[in-house]
Amino acid sequence: MSLTRFTAAALGRKIKAGEVSVREAVTDALCAIREKEPLIHGFVTVEEARAFARAEEVQKAIADGSLQGPLAGVPVAVKDNLCTKGIRTTCGSKMLEHFVPSYTAEAVKNLERAGAVVLGKTNMDEFAMGSTTETSYFGVTRNPWDLGCVPGGSSGGSCAVVAAEECAYALGSDTGGSIRQPSAFCGVTGIKPTYGTVSRYGLIAYGSSLDQIGPIAKDVTDCAFVLEAITSYDPKDSTSVRRTETDFTSALTGDVRGMKIGIPRDYIGDGLDAEVKDAVLAAAKTLEEQGAWVEEFDLDLVRYAIPAYYVIACAEASSNLARFDGVKYGYRTETYEGLHEMYKKSRSEGFGTEVKRRIMLGSFVLSAGYYDAYYLKALRTKALIKQEFDRAFSRYDVILGPAAPAAAPGLGCSLNDPMKMYLGDIYTISVNLAGLTAISLPCGMTKNGLPIGLQMIGNCFQEKTILRAAYAFEQTREYRRSPAALGEITLEEEAKR
Repeated sequence: MSLTRFTAAALGRKIKAGEVSVREAVTDALCAIREKEPLIHGFVTVEEARAFARAEEVQKAIADGSLQGPLAGVPVAVKDNLCTKGIRTTCGSKMLEHFVPSYTAEAVKNLERAGAVVLGKTNMDEFAMGSTTETSYFGVTRNPWDLGCVPGGSSGGSCAVVAAEECAYALGSDTGGSIRQPSAFCGVTGIKPTYGTVSRYGLIAYGSSLDQIGPIAKDVTDCAFVLEAITSYDPKDSTSVRRTETDFTSALTGDVRGMKIGIPRDYIGDGLDAEVKDAVLAAAKTLEEQGAWVEEFDLDLVRYAIPAYYVIACAEASSNLARFDGVKYGYRTETYEGLHEMYKKSRSEGFGTEVKRRIMLGSFVLSAGYYDAYYLKALRTKALIKQEFDRAFSRYDVILGPAAPAAAPGLGCSLNDPMKMYLGDIYTISVNLAGLTAISLPCGMTKNGLPIGLQMIGNCFQEKTILRAAYAFEQTREYRRSPAALGEITLEEEAKR
């Protein structure tokens, strides 16, 4: 049996007990990647030689007792917007096609300190701008449950390779739901930590006030272990928060008796697919049967979350992406006359359509004539949304709802209608605007065999609360393996469909 079938925690225990070696774990993962990548295309870069060299190094550290953590020796995939020293980091863009960083992101360093072995970098929407992993310069990633569907985005590559069992867990980043929504589409579990919990140093920024790095894994337990490993105060990140209670695995008790759970009526109303609604309400019923107190309530201001989010995110993106001008690093056009033409041609040729759209929107709302009308108004709306959540959390421990309005759409459906793609983030983006924490985990299947994701939202720094609720619900269900993980899908079969 392939070692990629195990969860990260289970594989870590086998390595620690000497039942398997780190090299064997890496070998199995790389074999799975070679077998499944023609189907999934979840990786942009795979580093076999580095992974084997790292495996030997970690094995020695485990043998001499200097590495004893639960993730020691377990292979991991890293989203391609996290810098990795000596490993190409592209952000899914032609602009950074050949960029090799000289330093490593703090979150990745923390994993390496815990003994993780980086296999490679996963595909993503270009500069994290998208919800389908179709805007990548390196091609689309496919959903392991149905190769004709998207895996979600922008962390679609990370979610897809975990669902396809190419590795046990991965890192993603979440600006407006980019961990939770693809986790829902791919039938895996993903956490967006409270803003400031995980260092953003080395994360190529999209929206600096919204971005947060988080884990993607097969189950809640693995996510808790990974979150423990990557959480740290980092003076290199001015938004980093010094936290004391980071023993997240201690919350995995399975006991939700007395927990107060609120379901926003705005989350289960018009626009929500009937199958998703039924699965979410069934999950709420399950938690109620376990002793939680569940009720519906109004969360009216979330209706303004999408316009506020896209104004703020695009404004910050236009500023953050100004550095990619063809001068110091990144793509530079081959033929030009003068500096200004070099800027224009490099950016025109180096950026894709969706990135250009968001840069232009951001530049527009920051311009002198529209700054007050759009950007400042969006910031005020953001503050009001946070106040609305503060009021909700004075009554509830957890807010429960869907992670996405429907299961994974078909390839090409969202790109043909950008507004539809933006509206697909309706249940996730308010969490980023308010700096909250949230988790997405599987709660059912559609009649077409696609996963449905349940989202649990917690107040700032209440990761333990949502982990406790998520773990309790998870214990009532069996983990389902995707058709790609089971070897039931081939490219030839997909081509005939």
